[in-house]
Amino acid sequence: MKTFSIKSADIKKNWYIVDAEGLVLGRLASILANVVRGKHKPEYTPHMDCGDHVIVINAERIELTGAKLDHKKFYWHTGHPGGIKERTMKEILESAHPERVLLKAVERMIPKGPLGRRQLKNLFVYGGGTHTHEAQTPVPLNIADRNPKNKRIK
Repeated sequence: MKTFSIKSADIKKNWYIVDAEGLVLGRLASILANVVRGKHKPEYTPHMDCGDHVIVINAERIELTGAKLDHKKFYWHTGHPGGIKERTMKEILESAHPERVLLKAVERMIPKGPLGRRQLKNLFVYGGGTHTHEAQTPVPLNIADRNPKNKRIK
């Protein structure tokens, strides 16, 4: 039996839309990373970009479990002496670009390199409820129904 390897001419990309309202960040990011990479398809080939396009709306209404909203901190350094900065997850979600939280979570789950950067371009994240990809007629991808833990219950 020979190992199957898909060719670029045989790759068919679908468009999906996900409503992130009330979904848990890490669980959503891991599912999106698999769909963007193409690991949900039986013809998955590691060295080819065979993943699908995913549109995520309402990224500003994503949920976190536990006390991560207040206690999870992100650090960076400005390059100047004493230039360490920090920001909590709550501050990032309330800022002008809350979609970056989900985008960075998925980016960290995709392999680094040229192929990973190309696959990440198939992910479109919007903070609000509108998007600009109506012409592609995306199919809804219901992540909340896959597992009860995917949706945050208050």
